[in-house]
Amino acid sequence: MGNKVKLGKRGIVSKSPEKFKLERMGYLNSVLSSSSQVHAAEDSPVSGGGLSQNGKFSYGYASSPGKRSSMEDFYETRIDGVDGEIVGLFGVFDGHGGARAAEYVKQHLFSNLIKHPKFISDTKSAIVGDRLLVANVGDSRAVICRGGNAIAVSRDHKPDQTDERQRIENAGGFVMWAGTWRVGGVLAVSRAFGDRLLKQYVVADPEIQEEKVDSSLEFLILASDGLWDVVSNEEAVAMIKKIDDAEEAAKKLMQEAYQRGSSDNITCVVVRFLTNQGASSHTNSG
Repeated sequence: MGNKVKLGKRGIVSKSPEKFKLERMGYLNSVLSSSSQVHAAEDSPVSGGGLSQNGKFSYGYASSPGKRSSMEDFYETRIDGVDGEIVGLFGVFDGHGGARAAEYVKQHLFSNLIKHPKFISDTKSAIVGDRLLVANVGDSRAVICRGGNAIAVSRDHKPDQTDERQRIENAGGFVMWAGTWRVGGVLAVSRAFGDRLLKQYVVADPEIQEEKVDSSLEFLILASDGLWDVVSNEEAVAMIKKIDDAEEAAKKLMQEAYQRGSSDNITCVVVRFLTNQGASSHTNSG
């Protein structure tokens, strides 16, 4: 992957013990210790979850094709050991125009990331204390609940955003209205993995936001736009605030999006930070 790691189509990397690094993209694969369990897109709803070995965080996921005939969302949850550190990685990958690029990212991104020779050293040098880093490419979204409030910690990459449109036009591309604003009249997101024919304009460079992991940080929601098209950030946080089980929380969001008429695939990941909570009540269900 070279010296620069590019994260796209949403994803999260969380690092513990005292450090959590979540880098968002759009996929989920479950790995407990050294064993690997890869979750592929399914034609029927799936869900699962687990608890980190050090009890610092729990996670849950739920994914459904929704009202669409095909499934292009992929997800990955992974807890692994790297150089003696417990590393958790979470992501959601929302495919478009086919599932192949999203599936490829799900299968390779996290493995490549943790094999990078500077993965641990760069993380340690960049993060002081407990930090949450959210890296996003595309229009899936990460939202945290801090002190009871919903806060977006990623920006949807849309072609009509002033800076994104300027970048595309500076590269020789154009943005036009075709039902919604689209790059070259084709693609409704301005950053993504894949899309080879538009790669000059549609980059896979992530935008990264940082948050401190402290007692006020309750949980994080990572989801494809199948949720956010019909549920606001505030509604999503309020909906699951009292649901301690992360898998049940993810399922609640997925089901609510479906009931509200979402026309897209729906994939949701919930990560609960347990530093000041009793984590023993959460059992591994995935």
